[in-house]
Amino acid sequence: MDQTLSHTAPLPEQAIAAESLSKVYRGRRGTKAALDGVTLSIPRGSFFGLLGPNGAGKSTFINILAGLVVKSAGRVAVWGRDLDRHPRDAKAAIGVVPQELNLDPFFTPRELLDVQAGMYGVPKAERRSAEILDAVGLADKADSYARTLSGGMRRRLLVAKAMVHSPPILVLDEPTAGVDIELRQQLWKMVAELNRRGTTVLLTTHYLEEAEWLCDRIAIIDRGRLVACDTTKALLKRLDGKVLTLTVDRDVESVPAGLAAFSPELRDGRQMVIRYRPSALPIAAILDAVRAAGLAIADLATEEADLEDIFLQLTSRAVDA
Repeated sequence: MDQTLSHTAPLPEQAIAAESLSKVYRGRRGTKAALDGVTLSIPRGSFFGLLGPNGAGKSTFINILAGLVVKSAGRVAVWGRDLDRHPRDAKAAIGVVPQELNLDPFFTPRELLDVQAGMYGVPKAERRSAEILDAVGLADKADSYARTLSGGMRRRLLVAKAMVHSPPILVLDEPTAGVDIELRQQLWKMVAELNRRGTTVLLTTHYLEEAEWLCDRIAIIDRGRLVACDTTKALLKRLDGKVLTLTVDRDVESVPAGLAAFSPELRDGRQMVIRYRPSALPIAAILDAVRAAGLAIADLATEEADLEDIFLQLTSRAVDA
């Protein structure tokens, strides 16, 4: 690996930059575009979410970065290294945590990390196996066979393997698929700490609440095309919609005339659910209309749009298009 990658070269603003990236698979039934002109930048130090339905192109994008799939067209730079001109340095800048638990059961964690470090050309004197195992909570299992580790420990060991060559970019491909809640929390606590220390994290996940909670930026792809890329906060603002749930002081059998314009949904006698657009209708106008109808408000709650709403809206648009 080029030593300037981690020592003397200026840090790139973009950890990953893809320009007009395409991948076309050809088979007996014709061609299929797994990626179709994707232009995407991932800032250095970000916790970046890459979301999309099954078959959207997420894994193809990651496999191109890792050098496992050859792109059909476009340009990719990883940590400032062009994937075509400096493939070795570009690949060395990434540590990939796969979804599958691909560990040799007859090796210990210490041995697995040493083998992985050797594959990346890390000299024995510079290997940090003990330090990394301690960081992922496996120091006491360093010399146990991998087959004796629990599922959660194996997940953490995969993260440790990805970090043996000190890559500035960590790629997590569906790391919590089929994982229990406690393990998910442990894993995210560890990865969030790596991110705070400067590691750029690229995450693919089907757990949208995870992406909303963890990621500062999110891209959504569907059918190989980029349909959204923005900060998480800006994406959530795209849906101009809220849900207001009102509990009034008495049973309401029918919608009062003064509230008919809001099309409220009546629930349980005393509850009304109103969906509205804050940009066009301030909540104060709704509350004034409720009082004008002779109703007193006992309780109210508002519900914001979440990432799942955005995801469904954008991917359905892509399908309809």
